[in-house]
Amino acid sequence: MPRTGMSKIARRVTAVALALAAGTGLGAPPAQASAPGEKDVTAVLFEWNYASVGRECKDTLGPAGYGSVQVSPPQEHVQGPQWWTSYQPVGYRLAGRLGDRAAFSAMVAACHAAGVKVVVDAVVNHMTAGSGTGTGGTAYTKYDYPGLYGPGDMDDCRAVVSDYRDRANVQNCELVGLADLDTGEERVRARIAAYLEDLLGLGVDGFRIDAAKHIPAADLAAVKSRLSRPDVYWKQETIYGAGEAVQPEEYLGTGDAQEFRYARDLRRVFVGERLAYLRNYGEGWGYLPGKQASVFVDNHDTERGGDTLSYKDGAAYTLANVFMLAWPYGSPDVHSGYEFTDRDAGPPRGGAVGACWQDGWKCQHKWPEIRSMVAFRNAVRGTAVTNWWDNGYQAIAFGRGDRGYVVVNHEGFALTRTFQTSLAPRDYCDVQSGRRVTVAANGTFTATLAPNTALALHVGAPTCG
Repeated sequence: MPRTGMSKIARRVTAVALALAAGTGLGAPPAQASAPGEKDVTAVLFEWNYASVGRECKDTLGPAGYGSVQVSPPQEHVQGPQWWTSYQPVGYRLAGRLGDRAAFSAMVAACHAAGVKVVVDAVVNHMTAGSGTGTGGTAYTKYDYPGLYGPGDMDDCRAVVSDYRDRANVQNCELVGLADLDTGEERVRARIAAYLEDLLGLGVDGFRIDAAKHIPAADLAAVKSRLSRPDVYWKQETIYGAGEAVQPEEYLGTGDAQEFRYARDLRRVFVGERLAYLRNYGEGWGYLPGKQASVFVDNHDTERGGDTLSYKDGAAYTLANVFMLAWPYGSPDVHSGYEFTDRDAGPPRGGAVGACWQDGWKCQHKWPEIRSMVAFRNAVRGTAVTNWWDNGYQAIAFGRGDRGYVVVNHEGFALTRTFQTSLAPRDYCDVQSGRRVTVAANGTFTATLAPNTALALHVGAPTCG
């Protein structure tokens, strides 16, 4: 039955008003504050195929202490070599470029066997921008996806999102021309929930909700409430924009929200300001509550858009990741992608990773400076910042209670200093350099750091080797 744009907007405004009146989302299930399990670092293996992900869980992620791996969207999607084809669903069958249902199931089993949980990047805001045949052989047209959705399941606004100060425009219209699902309709909610439930049945441990800001928070709460595990881990892509109608705080009733300000400000600090400013980074900068913030140095969008650091920024990028993993704010995502000059370029070898640092695969999650900090974070979990020091400019140091200590030297010259810690006196391994460091009876140690390097000591690494 045809529906008018006015009635759709009125229905959405009412739902939003009720949700905001409730504080955190109407009927929302309990939020889970951090990534699944006690280990809160997630490796985001962007556009890795599922066979490669499973192998990497066993070979690297489990041994390094990563708690979770985030995989690219597992559904049938539009054909094409570009990375963004993965984000234009044709249907919810597991029949995409990165692997079929059997490959996905085997990946989940392999990751679980390695002690690594699996988070899925779920695309549920929209479908495609055009017509064709999907990666699983399904013929489709924009607004008509056989056996799944038809024109009546789409929002009435057929214009492109253009005004982020207008809630109705952001949440009812088409993001970059993609057919926008009417998530206010029970039929649509039921089909999205059935897709997510199918993934849960395959062992998935959590979801990253793509384009969540373009879906009313009340609609997402309604979808999540249908799941057999309504408290499943749930982080939402909610890009902050000053003065915009839709804000990340609206989504905290169902789970975590991705804090984009964290990544953008890290770039500004590491490129053009002073690391000394990071002393109260996080909530002290007006960000989301740390227990519900999903943070990152970069992701697949921001590394291409240039609004955050990326692998192209060299030492600044590496040190920013070291800081993120050492600092007690949010649940960190470590992005791991591939080299590109063309922003649209899809994954090398169609997503098959033969070996890290070959064929363009950057494997940031495996860089020694970053990988070593995952174990550091696990070792210092639950401790506060202690013994902060900075030189007023680009060198900082801080402890994590009596369990760890980090120094970051982003100066262009070597730094030699005696540092005060709360560590017990004994030998430790500097997991950044592999050198032994001795903490004296008074909790101090003396070290020299080369330009653009870091030092990290923790109780889980008393010796090197």
